[in-house]
Amino acid sequence: MVHWRNFQGQVDISLTPRVFLLGPNASGKSNILDALRFLRDTADKGLQAAISSRGGMGAIRSLHARRPPGFTLAVTVGNKTRLDQWKYSLQVRNHPQKHIPEVVAESVTDPQGSQVLRRPTQEDNDDPDRLRQTHLEQVVANQGFRPLTEFLTSVRYLHVVPQLMRDLERSAGRRNDPFGADFLETIATTPQRTRDARLRKISKVLQIAIPQLEDLTLEQDEGGHWHLQVRFVHWRKSPAKQDERAFSDGTLRLIGLLWSLAEKGGPLLLEEPELGLHTALVRRLPSLMARLYRRSPRQLLITTHASDLLNDEGIGLDEVHLLKPGGQGTEIIPATDHQPTASLYSGDGQLPLGEILMQAVAPEQVDRFSMAE
Repeated sequence: MVHWRNFQGQVDISLTPRVFLLGPNASGKSNILDALRFLRDTADKGLQAAISSRGGMGAIRSLHARRPPGFTLAVTVGNKTRLDQWKYSLQVRNHPQKHIPEVVAESVTDPQGSQVLRRPTQEDNDDPDRLRQTHLEQVVANQGFRPLTEFLTSVRYLHVVPQLMRDLERSAGRRNDPFGADFLETIATTPQRTRDARLRKISKVLQIAIPQLEDLTLEQDEGGHWHLQVRFVHWRKSPAKQDERAFSDGTLRLIGLLWSLAEKGGPLLLEEPELGLHTALVRRLPSLMARLYRRSPRQLLITTHASDLLNDEGIGLDEVHLLKPGGQGTEIIPATDHQPTASLYSGDGQLPLGEILMQAVAPEQVDRFSMAE
């Protein structure tokens, strides 16, 4: 990332199959996820739409940035056997006179190491309006690197807002909504056999958190709207039924998380999955994620403020990145390179990893917080 949001200059980050991003409020955790979302949106909806939906270039480019103008995002994409199969780089700026976002440079390197795209081309120079679009978003132009485009469009961001999931009017017509507005429609359009199998597995997990729950199903009402329905065992003979409008926020978020973990696809970006959950469940989320990963492997990028989430013994320092904001932008530090953390963490469980990490990213003047007037 170059001049992207909170980050000044060039910032590199190496992503393992599972990544935890820690930092104080407004340090840029969500903006790292948004860099991948931006590439997803560019590949899916186009460059202009991706920039417009974020409030324009002024809202995207780092306030700390100087030169060069605009911003750059570059990714290296691979798999377990080879980490550098594809390389993609995109540099964007506002046109000096027209003030319209345009491509400054765009390149793609294929698995053989050949550069299959390098812009601007002579055609771009002859017709500068072509630079308003990336080749990534154009079906006629991305044929030589279609697997890369398909991978980027498979990136999924999830931060369920329960109020949106319950609002049938606001959810109508939405697609790939990052806040779960189309979640029920997503479940409904899943092949029935797959859908029912996933809901049964989710029911078993929910029964641990909610012992009275009997099962979870998807039902359609008379108006054609889909609803998640649960049956609860109680003292009466017939189980009580409730739909998502009566679910707690934490229950809806947990269902959304479990469904997304069961899906196949590209990287899954999770924003504070601990919200609304009991600490006893939060402590066991990483183990659950690891078990589901073995069944349906997809890369996980997770932001969190929960020390309980990070106390899981299966989490390694190499999976954690610390964000340290400063006067010249936020710095990203791998936990393995953060000497105070590495020296305190021995891996023997004497000092919980979560407590060590949270202390490392606490605001410098946090002790004054309770004294504020």
